Amino acid sequence: MLVAVALGVVALDVATKVWVVASLAGEPAVEVVGRWLRLTYVRNPGAAFNLGGGLTVVFSLVAIGVSIAIIRVAPRLGSVGWAVALGGILGGALGNLIDRLFRDPGVFRGYVVDWIQVPNFPVFNVADSAIVCSAALMVVLSLRGIGLDGRRVTG
Repeated sequence: MLVAVALGVVALDVATKVWVVASLAGEPAVEVVGRWLRLTYVRNPGAAFNLGGGLTVVFSLVAIGVSIAIIRVAPRLGSVGWAVALGGILGGALGNLIDRLFRDPGVFRGYVVDWIQVPNFPVFNVADSAIVCSAALMVVLSLRGIGLDGRRVTG
C-alpha cells in the first residue's frame, strides 16, 4: 500500500508539473473557479510561502532523510492508514525532490514547480497536497491511538 500510494503521488505530481510547464509557463493565471481556484505557474526555490530560497540543498537533504526514514519503518507497518499516510509523505517528498534534482539551476538547487492557487494561501502542487493531507491523516491516526502495527496504543 505504501509503495502504491507513493508511486501514485509521484506519477501524478510529475505529470501535472510537466503539463504546467508546457502549458502555463509565461502565461497569466488561469481562473478555474473565479478567484477561488487558479492555475498559476510559479518557480519556487524555497519551501512553503517561498521561505528559505537559499536553503534548497538543505530541503533536498531533508527530503532524502525523510524518505530513508519512511523506507526503514515500512517493514513494521501493519496499518493501512499508516501505510497510506507514510506513502503520501514519501511520494510528496520524492515529487519535490525530483524537481530539486533535475530542474534549473542544477542538482540539489533546482526550483519546485508550484501551480495550484487558492485565496490566502501560497501556490502549491500535488506533492505539497499529499504531504499536508498525509500529515493530517497521521494526526487523526495518532489521536485515535492507532500504532504503526495497526494495534491500538494504550497508556
